[in-house]
Amino acid sequence: MPEMSFATELLLFLEVLINGLLSGIMYSLVALGFVLIFKASGIFNFAQGAFVLFAALTFVSFLEAAIMGAENSGLLYFVACFMLTLVVMAAYGVAVERIVLRPLVNQPLIILFMATIGLNFFTEGFAQLIWGTEVHRLDLGIPDEPMGWLLDKTNMYITAFDVVAAAVAAGLVLALSLFFSKTRTGRALRAVSDDHQAAMSVGIPLQHIWAITWGVAGAIGLIAGILWGAKLGVHFSLALLALKALPVLIIGGFDSIAGAIVGGLIIGASEKLAEFYLSGIIGGALENWFPYILATLFLLIRPQGLFGEKIIERV
Repeated sequence: MPEMSFATELLLFLEVLINGLLSGIMYSLVALGFVLIFKASGIFNFAQGAFVLFAALTFVSFLEAAIMGAENSGLLYFVACFMLTLVVMAAYGVAVERIVLRPLVNQPLIILFMATIGLNFFTEGFAQLIWGTEVHRLDLGIPDEPMGWLLDKTNMYITAFDVVAAAVAAGLVLALSLFFSKTRTGRALRAVSDDHQAAMSVGIPLQHIWAITWGVAGAIGLIAGILWGAKLGVHFSLALLALKALPVLIIGGFDSIAGAIVGGLIIGASEKLAEFYLSGIIGGALENWFPYILATLFLLIRPQGLFGEKIIERV
């Protein structure tokens, strides 16, 4: 096999790296739902993956029903189904807060965490009960194939869908960052995360803040579900995206939006590079488990993550 020139090797490295970074932004989108809940309540929402699945199934089912018998879907159908699903997910998030979490205010965090585990299984079963178990194809009209001009000039295999999906995810990340830092509600969310009792003592309505948080988490789940559903198909393995977000959160920090971004980029780039350069030495499927090895190393070195706040307890 002839040796590749340095320029060819560099382009190949850049192709793998860019594809990894684009995937990483998509991972950050899933991680955002976890960060949002954690910042507001201090708990890890194990059900966020089920939220992504439920949102994707709801949207694609509405869309299929809307375009049944029509010659083409059209933008109007898409927007109407998106808005309807957005209302459904926001309402579901608020219902979860009111029915499941509100009675558990000021309970130990482990109880809240166990409640989200039960919520995860309930949401998956509820989605299956309503929409069935069939696999759905979701076409957003964005070609999932190499961009011709880039392939011709650089021979780099980068798809238009990955670029658009990454741009949407990046825009949402930016919007949430501004929301938390610039708005009164965002600052209230951060205050509630620091101390529930102190936040209530200064007049911050805890239940109201939690309802907003879970409603927004449902909306994030919808966007993540649409993008990942269009990429992988809408089926029940989408709920496993929660597991892929774990290394992102461990590396970036559970309470940092910036950490979700950086953690996603690190995980996306490292898993692609490891799969490409090390799979021949270590073995195949490296992409599936390498992020967890990397996250374990971070736990040993910096348990709070790159951007997480170090907790100091005085006794």
